[in-house]
Amino acid sequence: MFKVPALIGTVAILACLGTAQAQQPADPRLAAATQAYAALPEAERKAIQADLIWTGHLNSAATGNFGPLTFRAVNGFKAGRGQPDGQLTPAERQELARIAKTARDAAGFAVITDQSTGVRIGIPQKLLPKREATPAGGSRWQSGDGKITLDVSAGPATEPLQAIFERAIAVNPNIQRKVTYKLLQPNFFVVAGETPTGKFFRRQALGPSGLRGFSVGYDKGVSATFDKVVTAIADSFEPFPSGAAPTPAAPGAPAVASVPAQPATERFGVGLVVGKELVLTARSAIDPCKGLKVGGRPAKLRVQDQASGLALLDVPGLASGAVPGLRDAAPAAKEAVVVLAYDGTAAARTAVALPGEVMSDAVLAPLQPGGAGSPVFDRQGRLAGLITANPSDKALIAGVAPQRNYAIASVAQLKAVLEKADAKPAAAPAGGELSTGAIAEAAGKSVVPVACGL
Repeated sequence: MFKVPALIGTVAILACLGTAQAQQPADPRLAAATQAYAALPEAERKAIQADLIWTGHLNSAATGNFGPLTFRAVNGFKAGRGQPDGQLTPAERQELARIAKTARDAAGFAVITDQSTGVRIGIPQKLLPKREATPAGGSRWQSGDGKITLDVSAGPATEPLQAIFERAIAVNPNIQRKVTYKLLQPNFFVVAGETPTGKFFRRQALGPSGLRGFSVGYDKGVSATFDKVVTAIADSFEPFPSGAAPTPAAPGAPAVASVPAQPATERFGVGLVVGKELVLTARSAIDPCKGLKVGGRPAKLRVQDQASGLALLDVPGLASGAVPGLRDAAPAAKEAVVVLAYDGTAAARTAVALPGEVMSDAVLAPLQPGGAGSPVFDRQGRLAGLITANPSDKALIAGVAPQRNYAIASVAQLKAVLEKADAKPAAAPAGGELSTGAIAEAAGKSVVPVACGL
């Protein structure tokens, strides 16, 4: 069942913080690097990524999971040093650690537990030497010239998180301010943007102790050097920490492992039940596969259409909810839509509802790898398309997946493929606008996870 809390009008998805999705890389160098990297100790994997953040090559969280983003970051560091194979020799690893340590030391970066708020966060103490309490009981660090300010806050949850989020993204005609990224999740939100002279990044989290968060504002003149520091701060942030603060792992473990990691055995997608024991999905989610499962049940390919990128699967014994009605015309450009998807891998996959916007023959949405086959609904709850692209190479912003354009099959293509299987969903008339929760409640029972055995 789709989990869309009533307090959320538009729900976005947390990036898996670099979670590796089981998918065969096309580049053999990436496959070899992934195998070698996965066999390293987790602490060393995270240390490599943390160092790449500080050298300015990785704009993501240090999770220990290797994918195209880390592969490119390693090769970016190796440019002019060695072959672009995504792997570090012992000498290259030591050089990476040395350069990163120099940058960390120059910033005076240290992870602390702020006594005023209980938040654990990395503070660049040499860059932000001025510290004071805020009137609301939080903590503030600031640069000597006032061009950079970091605020940490904590307090009771006196209003829904959505209300705070909506104020954070609201347009104020008296302030020249542009939100460049926004994401709302049941227990946190992220907002980033720019002013004519500065940049800002804010994260607010909801937990048993109330609300905790941080915000950073800084002059564009220092962004060339401070952007990576913001990524490091966001990577270190723990609103409700437990246990002692982590200590950096000692660098230098060889980047080429002596024991190979096991190759991926599955990749994932999403399907939509469109008839009795019949599921519509994207070809990119199931081709090629040695075995298919839909909702945990064995499935077989019935029809695939290369032109549209769609496929139909037979799933014996699959329970079906009400088949969503089909929109009679393509959505207009810039029209707001809702994408029903699954996040995570294997048994940990979670159903999520994502806000989207139609962009010609694509949808702009914050999808994760494994989102191929996700159905798209208009704000009246009518089926308006299906994601055919497989979002396998996400570019993260401080560990959060940004919105990207993903190709979709049109209403006409959906109808044509369904007719090949004698499945004819009823046309749905236009009605009043529905909330994200209402759309997920009505259509979510027909959206199922797809697993492809490799």
